[in-house]
Amino acid sequence: MSGLSRRSVLRSSLAIAAGAALARPYLANAAATTATAWWTQGFAPEEDVAFRKMVADYEKASGNTIDFSIVPFAPLRQKEISAMTSGAVPDVMEVADFEFMPLNAWQDNLIDVTDIVETQKSQYIDTALHASYCYNNATKKRSFYGVPMKAAAIPFRYWRSLVEKAGYKEADVPKTWDAFLDFFKPVQDKLRAQGMRSIYAYGYQLTATGVDPNITFEGFMIAYGGGGLVTPDGKLHTDDPAVKEAAVKALTKLTTPYKDGYVPPGVTSWNDADDNNAFHSKLVVMDFDGSLSTEVALYHSKDQYDDIVTYGMPLGNDGKVLQSPLPIFGAVIPKGAKNQAVATEFLKYVIEPKVLNEYLKGGLGRWAIPMPAMAKSDPFCLDPKDPHRVTYIKETLFSPTLPLYEAFNPAAAEVNTQQVFPLAEFDVMKSGIAPEAAIDKAFKYLEAIYAKYPIQQA
Repeated sequence: MSGLSRRSVLRSSLAIAAGAALARPYLANAAATTATAWWTQGFAPEEDVAFRKMVADYEKASGNTIDFSIVPFAPLRQKEISAMTSGAVPDVMEVADFEFMPLNAWQDNLIDVTDIVETQKSQYIDTALHASYCYNNATKKRSFYGVPMKAAAIPFRYWRSLVEKAGYKEADVPKTWDAFLDFFKPVQDKLRAQGMRSIYAYGYQLTATGVDPNITFEGFMIAYGGGGLVTPDGKLHTDDPAVKEAAVKALTKLTTPYKDGYVPPGVTSWNDADDNNAFHSKLVVMDFDGSLSTEVALYHSKDQYDDIVTYGMPLGNDGKVLQSPLPIFGAVIPKGAKNQAVATEFLKYVIEPKVLNEYLKGGLGRWAIPMPAMAKSDPFCLDPKDPHRVTYIKETLFSPTLPLYEAFNPAAAEVNTQQVFPLAEFDVMKSGIAPEAAIDKAFKYLEAIYAKYPIQQA
């Protein structure tokens, strides 16, 4: 679905201290003018309604205009890439994947938006700031090239009714990583013994399409102690035995259920939304996917919504709290934008804590606001009557998180566009290659790609 609208951008004649509670938005001092924006279509209609309302508030307050298009995320990826290639860019883009910003920052295709981020810098979690602080190969330094707006931890979730139908209780679900994952195999076995012949334990994204399979692999790497594959200085650590061991364990744990028949065989051709669809149709008992998109899609179907258990991240096998990979979505201003001033003030308004919070609330909380103080102050975010949101917000804002590797080096973005780790999964699942050999092959690809992205250290 796409749409066009006209709204506003706001300016303030006074500097606003970062983190201050804002009684009114930035007010435009200049003559009314127009900027264009491309935004990602929500999974739930309420998300688009909330965005339209937020932008409508600009128009009312400033007299300026934002002409926006709302585009589904997969077409938006292609639209944005084409625009950067042709030079026919809008003034604002909400990025539709995690590769776009670091690669275009490296290529010096984006405007430095430090002045925007600084207005609320003290409000953000560190992971959101790291995710938007990218390296520019022209200037040989890092800066803010994205404005963080949405955080999306990667929770596990499962159907309570299916676990109970298999003869288990919620209290039986283990707390540590391997034990938690292994628990769902006998659930499948027992459900099939009762006649549910098409049920599968897991909805893992074992495909080479979209962003989800790469994030899934990073989450499993972290769980096995491989979070240091790429460090904040941008360096690759494929020579670290602990990192390699973690990669082999992650690859083995993801691919073995496929080979053993615990994952739908069609998973290798899924796109980013297909695990949601499989979960909703109860083809799978458990899924591992970012944001609350799976739950929010059933928000108005109370029985189904309440039947989902949003689990979050299990503990590590050692019983310690694991870091969760934390995708951050936000907006960029491309070089070539015709109305950079309006685009800047538009994004300053969007990230005012109260404004951003109302926008994300309007979208049913699918995205977590990356500002913990705001989340704590609004009962909606930690409402005990909605256990999905409570678990999700706690994992996102109040537990250890790690940016996606793209934040540290744009080489990781190219690795993911080439689907290096998902192709390693294919090597194991389809070609019968041993996980150790598949990781050796993948690491060689990584080393060649990272060699193209040298980062000078300050």
